[in-house]
Amino acid sequence: MRFAPSSLFNVRRDEVLPVAVAVGFFFCVLTALMILRPAREALGMRGGLDAVRWLFVGTALVTLLVNPVFGLLVSRLRRMQFIAATYLFFALGLVGFYLLIVWAPAAVGVASGQVFYVWFSVFNLFATMVFWALMSDRFALEQSKRFFGLISVGGTLGAIFGPWLASVLARPLGTAGLLLVAAGFLLAALALGAAIVRIQPEADPRAVQARNRERIGGSAWEGAKAVFRSRYLAAIASYVVVLAIMATFLYFTRLQMVAALGQELDTRTALFARIDMLTQIATLVIQLLVAGHLMKRLGVALTLALLPLTTLLGFLGLAIVGSLAALIAFEAAFRAVQRAIMRPARETLFTVLSREDKYKSKAFIDTFVYRFGDVAGAQLEGMLGRLAMGLAAVAGVAVPLSIAWAGLAWWLGRAQQRIAMADAPAGPPAVTRAFNAVQEGGEP
Repeated sequence: MRFAPSSLFNVRRDEVLPVAVAVGFFFCVLTALMILRPAREALGMRGGLDAVRWLFVGTALVTLLVNPVFGLLVSRLRRMQFIAATYLFFALGLVGFYLLIVWAPAAVGVASGQVFYVWFSVFNLFATMVFWALMSDRFALEQSKRFFGLISVGGTLGAIFGPWLASVLARPLGTAGLLLVAAGFLLAALALGAAIVRIQPEADPRAVQARNRERIGGSAWEGAKAVFRSRYLAAIASYVVVLAIMATFLYFTRLQMVAALGQELDTRTALFARIDMLTQIATLVIQLLVAGHLMKRLGVALTLALLPLTTLLGFLGLAIVGSLAALIAFEAAFRAVQRAIMRPARETLFTVLSREDKYKSKAFIDTFVYRFGDVAGAQLEGMLGRLAMGLAAVAGVAVPLSIAWAGLAWWLGRAQQRIAMADAPAGPPAVTRAFNAVQEGGEP
């Protein structure tokens, strides 16, 4: 009996090439991001934790301002044109920061570091959002359940390779040189994105009718309006807000525990690196062994609920034990489930939507809505910190919120299933009826 990698990864032979290109695409995106992440963390903490909280607010405001610009690009340009414009914009931004460091090193200080922190945070969201929007556009729901988890492996490998590459090149090239390396990986990602468009047909059969009409059209704010009109999109947005709040709670808990160990920069850096490494290893193991089969066997609803359940147990354990070891274990589990299981499952929610929602509404949810959750979580965590109740106060908010979050995950999975089932036998008219029914909270 011959060993067949395609059966192991739940990918058919004719799907191997597009999936492999998608894996490489995500690898390049995450490599570019993770090369720069250590610089962002170091620059962001210069002003203390309160400054980081306000940087979250600044990031949310900038994201809100950028969203209509992206929406305008989506409305006016063809698909690969606005994808190319997005990645080229951020690549040119990296070149700009490189020139600033090389030509005006005296200008690099706390203020410019905070600008880079905000810029990188916006870059991080848009780069991954555009990738997943294209994936949900090219792959059908059934395909997404089978190999979105496998595609995520490319991102995890990039998240491991990026820091390693930065450590190898930091001394010979310097920090400025790393910016150009990251820009190069962005350009490589763009080339692989163009390849995906060429070799993988549209997942939505209705898109074939509009193949000659590549421009999506509509207004720049159409995506934001759709989120407030549709219960399904509003539920996805709510899920993302709770996700961001929980991630922010965990982020500031980590910063506080690490800060309590002392102000020595090398100690902090080593500890952050250890946490990141454990997280990436756990994520990779889950992605390779179970992620590709989990959604198909459990369904999207249960798969989406795994992260809320992990969060509930994690904050309970952290409140009881309160040690750094417990934090490291919790964060590794949270990030692994988030990246290996929850993120691919959440991306399948967009596969049953129109192209306009896949790009415009998704952009609004994955950027501004996520950053709004960041701000809410940061301010709420700061308020709980001022009550001087420690981890017990955070757990007191996180546990009931996790229960509501799990319920929301279940509703989203069932709603997606209703839309997909209506789509299969009757085509577009049934999709419209099902989608309207979900918006109104009823049955199609």
